[in-house]
This record gives sequence, structure tokens and C-alpha cells, in this order.
Amino acid sequence: MLLTGCFSSSANSNSSTQNGSSTHPRVVIMVGGLEKIIYMPFMLAQQLGYYQQAGVNVSLVEESAGQDAELALLAGQVDGAGGFYDHTLDLATKGKNVEAVVTMADVPGETLLVSDKLKNKVKSISDLKGLKIGVTGLGSSTNMLATYNVVKGGGKENDYTPIPVGAGSTLIAAMKNNKIDAAVTSEPTATMLENSHLAYPLVDMNHKDSSNKALGGGYASTSLYMQNSYVKAHPDVVQKLVNAYVKTLKWMSTHTPEEIAAKMPTDYYAGNKSLYIQALKGQLPMFTHDGKMPASVPENVQKILSSFKPDVKNIDLSKTYTNQFVNKANQ
Repeated sequence: MLLTGCFSSSANSNSSTQNGSSTHPRVVIMVGGLEKIIYMPFMLAQQLGYYQQAGVNVSLVEESAGQDAELALLAGQVDGAGGFYDHTLDLATKGKNVEAVVTMADVPGETLLVSDKLKNKVKSISDLKGLKIGVTGLGSSTNMLATYNVVKGGGKENDYTPIPVGAGSTLIAAMKNNKIDAAVTSEPTATMLENSHLAYPLVDMNHKDSSNKALGGGYASTSLYMQNSYVKAHPDVVQKLVNAYVKTLKWMSTHTPEEIAAKMPTDYYAGNKSLYIQALKGQLPMFTHDGKMPASVPENVQKILSSFKPDVKNIDLSKTYTNQFVNKANQ
């Protein structure tokens, strides 16, 4: 793993970080794409100074080639992972105990787009069979959502070819160079593909109403998940993290897309701030205001994954998330 020697797992660490505080516990969190709007709360909490205010030093690490958040978390190389809730269920089938300690969104914030060159061929999910579908990585949430749509359309898990192309510029290049026929991706990449007339949306899992229709209900996505053993051993640190994220979500719910965009690093705009704001306006409703896991949503995620991962039916959902910390943060 590329992280080895670069970051020390900080379960008991009080070492200082760039903000200079040596009295706050240090936590390393790997996020599956810091520039993606769906993962915005992780960086926004830092930009607003909420980690420091909560009393915790957070180092955010970008997931990239050779660095998988799940593997880094299980290896103890990072303390938490910023990713989709569905990973906790998938890992449970492999005997790995991780739980979401804060749920930041109950909509995937993803769109399944198809190359404009296939407009006359692919008109519904039943036409996805045989296609090469771009996903962030094999085993990723985009991979699972692609599989679900193929299965829902009457196909089987092996009736399409998932192609790991990452996100952003690498995914756009893959579509432009005909390496993929379709893709499951988030904003601002989805809007860039559509505005460039490279692809058209087939399944909208980005907006609450359309996503609920496509997935049969809510789908908890952006979350901070950690090993159950870490949460049990360091409840005070987890509480500080959750306090920071709940405060960030509340701030987001009371500010405009323009005000939020102004707080983010300028390179996240990918050279087009107006497009970034446009995409942000469409995605803000996906975020929860309190960080709580909504009722019945874990059951729906379990149902979706069970359609192609039968073992998911047997897991204990109560071990895959907790509202303990967000309830306290909201008091």
C-alpha cells in the first residue's frame, strides 16, 4: 500500500498537524474523491475550521490508484473512510466489522450516462447488457449501482463489463476515446459529459424523487465509516468528528450554492466555477441536515445489494451504522 510509511494510524496519536495543535487527537481519513461534490462535507469542514473547533486534528487523504479506502482502513493505515454506506454491508459479508458513524446523504448523487453514439440503441436499462460501463473502481459503489441497474433491467451481474476509469478527467477521456459505452458518475463530471454532448443521462440517481423511483427508496451514500473496534475504543474522538460534520451539514443547509462554492478550493471547480455552482445547486438536496441514518434506508440498501449479492440478506444491519453520535451532536 502506498500509504505505508506516509501516514501513521492515529488511534492513540496526539501528534500535531498543520494547524499546530498538539493537544488534539489526530485522525487520518481517506476519502473516495475529495473534489467530488458528493464528498464535499469532508473538505468543507476543514475550510470552515470545524475540525479544530471540535477539538480534533484531521488529515484528509485522497483515494487514488493503489490506495483503496477500504483496504487502508482495514489495514489500520487510516482511521476512517469517506465513502458510501453500502461498503459496510459488503464488508460485513466478508467478516469485516465497520460502521457508518454519520450519514451525510440519503441519495447516491450518481447518474448512469450512456454515450451519445448509442442514443438510438440504449433507451432503457434493459439495453445495458453487453455494454462496457465505466466505474470509479472495481468493487466501488459506482460498480454496485451499475450492477444493480443491469440486474434490474433483466440481466445478470456478468452481462456487462465494468471498466475502472476513475472520475473526472480520466472518465471523460475514456468516454471520448470510446473505451466505455456508459458510466456511473457524480457531479461535476456528469454535467460536463452532458454539456459536452458526450453522453446523455439514462438513470438519474442524483435527485431525491428520481433516485427513489430508480432504487425503490432511499440509498444512504456519503458517510464516515470506521472499524467497529475503533469506534468502541475511541468514542470521544468519534464524537468530536461527528460534531464537526453535523455542524458542517447545518451550515450547508443555511447557505447558498454560491456561498458554499466560495469556501471550496478553487481547483475543485475544474476550471469552470459557474458549472460547479450549477452542479452544486442540483446536488445540495441530497445531503442530510442532521447526519442521521434515515429510517428504512438501511433495509432498502440491503434489498438492492441482495439482488446480486445474496449473502447481504443475512447481515445484521444494526452493526453497520449508528446514530448514537449524531443524536448527541444534535442535542
